[in-house]
Amino acid sequence: MPNLAVESLSLSHFRSHHVVQIECDLRPVAIYGANGAGKTNILEALSLLSPGRGVRRSSAEDMTRRPEALGWKISAVLRRQDRLHEIETWSQNGAARQLRIDGKTATQVMLGRVARVLWLIPAMDRIWIEGAEGRRRFLDRMSLSFDPNHGEQVLLYEKAMRERNRLLKERVADAHWYRAIEGQMAATGVKIRKAREEALAYIQAAQDQAETAFPTAHLTLTNSENIDFSDNSDDLTQFLADYRSRDLAAGRSLVGPHRDDLFGVFAAKDVPAKDSSTGEQKALLISLILANGRALKQQTGLPPILLLDEVAAHLDAARRAALYDEICALGAQAWMSGTGPELFEQLGERAQHLLVTEVEGKSKVDLK
Repeated sequence: MPNLAVESLSLSHFRSHHVVQIECDLRPVAIYGANGAGKTNILEALSLLSPGRGVRRSSAEDMTRRPEALGWKISAVLRRQDRLHEIETWSQNGAARQLRIDGKTATQVMLGRVARVLWLIPAMDRIWIEGAEGRRRFLDRMSLSFDPNHGEQVLLYEKAMRERNRLLKERVADAHWYRAIEGQMAATGVKIRKAREEALAYIQAAQDQAETAFPTAHLTLTNSENIDFSDNSDDLTQFLADYRSRDLAAGRSLVGPHRDDLFGVFAAKDVPAKDSSTGEQKALLISLILANGRALKQQTGLPPILLLDEVAAHLDAARRAALYDEICALGAQAWMSGTGPELFEQLGERAQHLLVTEVEGKSKVDLK
């Protein structure tokens, strides 16, 4: 059985849910119901048990139930091995979300040390064929799962870069104004690059060592300038200084980890992921999520909580069964959504089943 699992989840005025209480055991959870009933909203609430803005990257104000707009609250009891943690996160009047762990005010970095949560949602299906930003975000979520400090480093880097970009747009040429900012970008940028490279190494090893029904992807971290600054912040500081005149002309920073990209190759066919079929691209993403879970279990001793939105609808019966077998073998509590119970038949008694319906404009959840 998993050593990391949500045992209870309470939602108050969150999205379509007025008041919902879910009590569950340590097994995977199959959530089914009609489109629009509120299934993904449950997964979004669970994603807020980890650092960041959740599966939809929405603002705290957007998550509140309408028309009341009173704010929202999520409470959960999380089992981590033999210890229970009470997690509360909430927002009032659209303000940034707040967090308590075991009754004490906490930071999101602290939350990342308690709960490791991975997810796959339909919006990620086009990750291989759209812009680099989505792939960087996907890579950073993987990196964050191994290093809870990674998200904070990314925020610090982006804050410094915004200040540098402001100077560039204002055509400030005096090097004195840039040195401290570029030093901050370099110090955090090297940590970001190192965390990304380490995450890819963990994922690649977890793929190569496993026998799985899902295809392997070869992953490479690339950047537009093909420069290496992983080991020394002085190198990135020098690159930023050397590129300053070109950045002035562009009005923005053109070198650094914010230009990184993730290049994937369908290993069995040696075809870039972006050129693979839609089904192959989806299978690669599932493979990476499972590999991330295996790598985390190897690194920390605990499988992560998995959130898989509408994942079963894109798989045939054989591959669905293979997915469920891999989840159970991993020992992960996976929360999975779909439109009907038939999508989860292969799980049988290995999972608990939740029916989500909409009654008079409010989502209702029943354990089946």
